[in-house]
Amino acid sequence: MLDIQDDKTNTQTHEMEGKCPFGGDRIGGAIGTPPALSDWYPDRLKVEMLHQNGPQANPLGEDFDYAAAFNRIDLAALKQEIKTFLTSSVAWWPSDYGNYGPQMIRMAWHAAGTYRIADGRGGAGEALQRFAPISSWWDNGNTDKSRRLIWPIKQKYGSALSWGDLMVLTGNCALEIMGFPTYGFAGGRQDAWEADSATYWGPEVWDPTNIQSPDSMVNRDKRWRGQNGDADYALENPLAATHQALIYVNPEGPYANGDPLGSARDIRIAFTRMAMNDEETVALIAGGHAFGKSHGMVPADQIGMPPEIAPIEAMGLGWHNPVGTGAGEFTMTNGIEGSWTPDPTQWDNSYLENLFKFEWEQTKSPAGATQWTPIDPSAPKTPDAHVQGKMHPLMMMTSDIALKLDPAYRAVCEKFLGDFDAFTQAFSKAWYKLTHRDMGPRERYLGPERTLENDLLWQDPIPPLDHDPIGEADIAALKQAIMATGLSVSDLVFTAFSAAATYRNSDKRGGANGARLALSPQKDWAVNRRTIPVVAALRDVMADFNGAPGRTTKVSLADLIVLGGCAAVERAAAEAGLDVAVPFTPGRRDTTQELTDIEMFNWLKPVVDGFRNYVDDQFDTIARDVAPEELFLDKAQLLALTAPEWVALIGGLRAMGANYDNSANGIFTDRVGVLTNDFFTVLTSMEFEWKKTDETGMAFSLNGRTTGDVRFTATRSDLIFGSNSQLRAVAEVYASGDGHARFVRDFVAVWDKVMMLDRFDVRG
Repeated sequence: MLDIQDDKTNTQTHEMEGKCPFGGDRIGGAIGTPPALSDWYPDRLKVEMLHQNGPQANPLGEDFDYAAAFNRIDLAALKQEIKTFLTSSVAWWPSDYGNYGPQMIRMAWHAAGTYRIADGRGGAGEALQRFAPISSWWDNGNTDKSRRLIWPIKQKYGSALSWGDLMVLTGNCALEIMGFPTYGFAGGRQDAWEADSATYWGPEVWDPTNIQSPDSMVNRDKRWRGQNGDADYALENPLAATHQALIYVNPEGPYANGDPLGSARDIRIAFTRMAMNDEETVALIAGGHAFGKSHGMVPADQIGMPPEIAPIEAMGLGWHNPVGTGAGEFTMTNGIEGSWTPDPTQWDNSYLENLFKFEWEQTKSPAGATQWTPIDPSAPKTPDAHVQGKMHPLMMMTSDIALKLDPAYRAVCEKFLGDFDAFTQAFSKAWYKLTHRDMGPRERYLGPERTLENDLLWQDPIPPLDHDPIGEADIAALKQAIMATGLSVSDLVFTAFSAAATYRNSDKRGGANGARLALSPQKDWAVNRRTIPVVAALRDVMADFNGAPGRTTKVSLADLIVLGGCAAVERAAAEAGLDVAVPFTPGRRDTTQELTDIEMFNWLKPVVDGFRNYVDDQFDTIARDVAPEELFLDKAQLLALTAPEWVALIGGLRAMGANYDNSANGIFTDRVGVLTNDFFTVLTSMEFEWKKTDETGMAFSLNGRTTGDVRFTATRSDLIFGSNSQLRAVAEVYASGDGHARFVRDFVAVWDKVMMLDRFDVRG
């Protein structure tokens, strides 16, 4: 028996050689393989979005000084290298007309054109065109080739030249070699190092089995209300693009229907959301279409997958074209084929001249796309981009005909037709705005070509400092003067935070610098009403201080607003038994109403601001399916907060009663204005239970678990810090026996961070 058993054991051992023990010989997934957390719990608050593009992803390290590295570049020499390359041709992707300029203009345009004014996201700033989803949008077809073509230049300059700066600079150089005078160029864009999985680009879902088809990727049905032409026709916020996977509009018209007036309506909505007025819109379209051609030689269903899901051997290149050489005269990009002008590599006014001189009729490209051709057979022709001596009819897109038929756009076109110099200047300034809109204040601009004039209202100009800033003795005296006004700790903290909280890290707009809290439109927002008497009292303090005889230093209202908050936090901490010094950096300046673009600043008005427990009255209709805590997270991300910073900041603001309407919601303390950790101890206590007090689940009461007595009230923006597991884990740290001092320290640190978010004049 022993021999038989030994034989069986040996046989089993032999059979299991090369296999995992216990039958585990089949691997079904690895890290990130779905179903993942979001598949199981799609409605959970994704707090981890605050930690995207963190230092762990950056190979350059946190200490790398990009500004110093960029400023060491000989910009003139770099530009000459780019220009020399642009008039060459590489065999694997030949240049149209022997000039890569038009192709690179498109690359830069599409990198910058994702910008949207509603939340400041998008733009060329982080070179996100390198990553999904943007890299694989239908509208970005073959921009992957453009970046590979300029890789040798990027490789040479390395970390001193970001992809974001190189793409925009290459677009500028392209314009210049074709005779166009650019308005300037500023460096300073720092690249992201990972895909952006947080930004909301629209509600539409692509068909993964048919993703290479524009019919699958380019759709729009879920982002619009009403029909094109209706009075209630509207695009949901914060979107700017009219279709999923497009930069702005479908060049074939809405639904590719060839309707020019419908296209004009879409153009106006999209470009307004990109922060462009009618003149800038016409200048950008007419100026951009003065160069190059569109590509549509092959039906879309023959083109391969976009870069993100192309075969691994494609090495990050997508949209493989199997027809002919797959490039050159066989190129397929958006499906429309042809050029707008007789000389596609020269800056001139022939685009507008031909658009208005001739009548145009609809036709189809070789790929089947809707486009337009002159009815008059004697109209000028345009040369083939690759075959010497071959000529083609001119081409217009439906979005071009729109400029001719829309009355307002037509008026701008006629102005430019009669004044080519005005057109040139308008396009130059509009291109500069397009490619720099997301960079923030001019203090962030680098290089010898940066434009520093004060006449560019979209840069949110603040006049230069015209006095000596306050010093340590002045700061101490002003703190005493502020507290002597009788303003409460709660009001001072609320006002300082309200000034700083407009900041958006997406496009570096807003913040306390400039004291725009005291100007329209910010002073008129309902969320800021508490600040009005505080600002008035601080103006009196400023007048007394600046008007003192023999005074050599002066304080700005912007500095005084922030200083008042800092003084209030110090007093609140002292009342809680902790002596802290809140950092304060003087030097903020005050701007004027004339230098404040009311329409553009109104886009900074919050719909939901959980920090101040504010929800706009129109919230239910504005944000149908978005819970307040999701927009609260969105705001925390725009303030560049980490999860611990978010938790610490909210605990401090609640302790000091910083609700916009002085309500008791979330004020889980009997010592308002004292920097306690009561918010966290109550939030995590099991002595209480929370109950909804309205049917919508927006308001709650905290009841004694045994008595049932109502102890506190709250909103969703309060309860999320106890209900979300990641936020609760941090809240428990601050609620612990050793958590109070840690909380105060962390709150002071994040308070200073928020107050300094817009101080690029001192922090680079």
